[in-house]
Amino acid sequence: MAEQKRIGKIEKAEEIAKILERLFPETPVPLDHKDPYTLLIAVLLSAQCTDARVNKVTPALFKAADSPQKMIKLTTDQIREIIRPCGLSPRKSKAIFNLSHILLDQHQGEVPQSFEALEALPGVGHKTASVVMAQAFGVPAFPVDTHIHRLAYRWGLSTGKNVDKTEKDLKRLFPESTWNKLHLQIIFFGRAHCPARGHDPKVCPICSIYGRKTLFK
Repeated sequence: MAEQKRIGKIEKAEEIAKILERLFPETPVPLDHKDPYTLLIAVLLSAQCTDARVNKVTPALFKAADSPQKMIKLTTDQIREIIRPCGLSPRKSKAIFNLSHILLDQHQGEVPQSFEALEALPGVGHKTASVVMAQAFGVPAFPVDTHIHRLAYRWGLSTGKNVDKTEKDLKRLFPESTWNKLHLQIIFFGRAHCPARGHDPKVCPICSIYGRKTLFK
């Protein structure tokens, strides 16, 4: 186990960013997609579902409908049957069908490039909107899911009260120019080294140096 370091949050954030960059210099988007619309649908499907499972489901869905124009020609029952393995299929199928109509009626069939417009779509919350803005349009955002929320708390970068607070804390600690890559690096790191269960902080490349003391009790 590395020696625990007591440093300020900003310095700690800088050192953690260096570790993440060293371990994950490349950050491919985990969800398979070809354009903003298919990314939006994939992110919506990823709620309470793994990226790996979403990537197994979307080829069949996008073969049937890879645009809002094609999606509205399907019924919600047809959509639900295809996406069933992702879970929450009744709710997600309705959201996909309805948001596709809204894109055609209000946005000329295009995915809007604003947080406000995205979050107004059915089934699209702030985290989903942030992913689309960051990964489809390159707008600085820091999508925080439960995994990033957990790691930020473990590393003492946030109080862990809720994901909104964690997002604000991380945005204050890291330069805006790094947000889009950094949130993916944290996700990749969590999967490889800092899982929710069975985690050994003594061997974790970050927790062993910068983790909260409570992790070792």
